[in-house]
Amino acid sequence: MAAYRFSEHHPMNPDRLGLTARLIEELDVLGQGAGSLREPFVADDDQLRSVHGADYVAAVRQASGPDAEAAPGFGLGTEDDPIFEGMHEASARLFGGSLVAAEAVLEDKGVPAVNFAGGMHHASRDKASGFCIYNDAAGAIARLLDSGVRRVLYVDLDAHHGDGTQSIFWDDPRVLTISLHESGRSLFPGTGFPSETGGSEAPMGAVNVALPAGTRDAGWLRAFHAVVPPIARAFAPEVIVSQHGCDGHERDELTNLRLSVDGQRQNALDMAELATELTQGRWIATGGGGYDIVHTVPRVWTHLLAVASGRPVPLKTPVPPRFREYVLQRYGVEAPLKMGDDAELWWRSWEVGYDPGDPVDRAIMATRKEVFPAFGLDPWFD
Repeated sequence: MAAYRFSEHHPMNPDRLGLTARLIEELDVLGQGAGSLREPFVADDDQLRSVHGADYVAAVRQASGPDAEAAPGFGLGTEDDPIFEGMHEASARLFGGSLVAAEAVLEDKGVPAVNFAGGMHHASRDKASGFCIYNDAAGAIARLLDSGVRRVLYVDLDAHHGDGTQSIFWDDPRVLTISLHESGRSLFPGTGFPSETGGSEAPMGAVNVALPAGTRDAGWLRAFHAVVPPIARAFAPEVIVSQHGCDGHERDELTNLRLSVDGQRQNALDMAELATELTQGRWIATGGGGYDIVHTVPRVWTHLLAVASGRPVPLKTPVPPRFREYVLQRYGVEAPLKMGDDAELWWRSWEVGYDPGDPVDRAIMATRKEVFPAFGLDPWFD
């Protein structure tokens, strides 16, 4: 999966995957009898065409070979998505990993599945965007639907709006996409406002919470709990797919949010709780953005996998010495000492009341006013 490498200097550095796998191994997250590994495969063209256009898949293939040609009309060969040899196969393997996750959930209806190398949520049906070539989360959703699943909830927790996944299912009433993100007024891709609520065939198929730059854990978690659980319960999904990009961390240089590892771990716990309550554990979790590859990404996605396995890693757990030694030798920097940031995670529940002077509360209320009535919910009290 580390073959998904645009260049030596591109922000989407696949070392973040290797470091995550190393930390998972050092903490023996999978050795506790609570999980198993399945090998990803390279998705074939028919599988890719479940969510992507045939001409687009052909363009990615053309841009991946020895006679590669950029295709700017398809978003290939841009600054964000430069072409590289083997791009099709590398991208299709990430896609195949999420198909494996979907199959695992379909086979064993109470077992979550995690593909932390996935979460390529900016790729739309016919265009690459934002470091994303093929949209693996959308592919997993399509596989679930093709198998007879009637309602899939997609929750996107990346700092950036999940625009590609939203666009692919814009007119599909079987899929509800919810995205919490930094407002498009200050961050790529410039979309994801509360008024974006779905197409004519699915007029309330999209829910967007656009939070102000500088939002911290307390505001982020307040927004999550004020919007996601009540909407999820009203939608009553059969399977949940979530995207856990960790680029909202305060150390990440590509966004303006100020979240902690502790807060992002809490989001994983929240999603696990929702999956247990609403889908009997049928939950697929993917990775996504995250560009602080040493301090943030390995810890957040190790927590995600541990939570999904039913054995959360305590925040006070020391980062294993062998991992820290490897990071120092390989990157010349000190790795964190603990699995958490010692953050204060208290947040005001929505029941405490709405503060019109708080920009986070205004963002929450804009979303609730836009979509809650359509789900039979009161934007002020539910």
